[in-house]
Amino acid sequence: MDATGIDPAPATRSADSGASPRWVRALLLLIGVPNVITGVWAVIAPLDWYRNFPGWAPRLISAFPPYNEHLATDAGNGLLLTGVLAVTAALWPRRDVVLVASGAYALYAAIHAAFHLLNPAPHHALTGAEAALNNATLLGAALASTVVLLVTLRRTP
Repeated sequence: MDATGIDPAPATRSADSGASPRWVRALLLLIGVPNVITGVWAVIAPLDWYRNFPGWAPRLISAFPPYNEHLATDAGNGLLLTGVLAVTAALWPRRDVVLVASGAYALYAAIHAAFHLLNPAPHHALTGAEAALNNATLLGAALASTVVLLVTLRRTP
């Protein structure tokens, strides 16, 4: 505190003291942006999303029939929400924001990955390699968000 009674520390802090490391923000963007894109697609065009996700073969969502517009739109809302949280935390990397975003994303991603591990797609829908790649991608997102959460928890406020 200076003679005026004002603490100059907030204005003179280093850029690193309150913000998450760049690699944390990069991970948040890496997991968040695809969810925003996929979520918008599912909300705006749920049948197209169901038939064509991820946009190339194999078609992952239609491997789990039947189509349900309400369920597809709800899934899109969840994808959009988790993506917006992660992107917000990457762009506004305050510790509390990153904790909420990474915690929510880690929970979502872990449940999503667990579903796919416990309920594999029918053999005619995905090859073993396609299912393995899908599961690895889902587990990677769960791991990335959990790493962000744990690293952020260890940082002092």
